[in-house]
Order: sequence, then structure tokens, then C-alpha cells
Amino acid sequence: MTIRCLVPRTGRTGRTGRTRSPVKRIQDLGLDSYDRLFDDFFRGFGIVPTLAAFEPGTFTPSVNLSETDKEVKVVAELPGLDEKEVNVELDEDTLVLQGEKKGEEEKKEDTWHRVEHSYGSFRRVVPLPAEVDAAKAKAAFKNGVLTVTLPKRPEAQPNKKTINITTG
Repeated sequence: MTIRCLVPRTGRTGRTGRTRSPVKRIQDLGLDSYDRLFDDFFRGFGIVPTLAAFEPGTFTPSVNLSETDKEVKVVAELPGLDEKEVNVELDEDTLVLQGEKKGEEEKKEDTWHRVEHSYGSFRRVVPLPAEVDAAKAKAAFKNGVLTVTLPKRPEAQPNKKTINITTG
């Protein structure tokens, strides 16, 4: 018996009977398989990436969501933007944050001329964990940080009642 008999066989074999390398097996998967692999992976986290997220000129802002008994709060970091470049929409059980920044910087000296363009856009959809009262929603923007406060509807707030215990 040789040591080769003890090693489990992995992968498919080609016409030569040799095991294909892992790199070759990955290449044989094709692009559709890669797309399915990534879609399935990200679907488990509740997010579905799109190709637009990886295109130049797009970015995904960091978003924190917190919930208390009375409200849901969403805080998004939007550096380099001001409130005029940001749009906030509430659509039933989701909050949609989107915006676009366009900028140009130009410098001229005696022997050179430089123009830099900077741009970026984003669209972030945040699923909300509870029903909120859209009429009482508030948004504040300060130092590149957007804070959206969404009060919960009364029926979404927990009904807690303390019951006194008596002895006897």
C-alpha cells in the first residue's frame, strides 16, 4: 500500500487522469457561478450588492441603526457632503438615503495648470425594524453626519405594565 492510497482524492480528473489544480477548477466555474456565489453569500447578511457599488464615483456611507422603545435612529456618515446634496425618503418600512457630490478644484501657476474633478453618488436603503410615524420623522445634518430620528407608532411600542406582588 502506498501513501497515495491514504490521501483523499479531490477535484475532478481530466483526460490524463491527473487531478486538476484548484486554480483551474475556479477558472472552469465561469462568471455566472461567481455572481451566484457572491449573491448567495451576501444574501445571508440581508444585503444584495450590485455592480454599481463597485463603479468609480460611487461610495457606500457607513450607517448605524439603533432602536429604543420609542424610536428608531439612523446615523449616516457623509463626509464632504452638505445637506443640499442629500435626499432622505421614508417609504413604508424602509429609509432611503441618497445623494451626489460634484466638485472641481482648479489651480493655475506660471508654468502649469491643474484641474481636479471629484464626484460621487450613493443610494442606501435601510430596512426599518418597526413601524414608524412618518409625520413625526426628523433629520439633522451636522459636520458630515446625518441623523434621522423616527418615532415609533404607538402600536409598535411595547405595552409594559408592572404588576405589584402582595404577600398573603
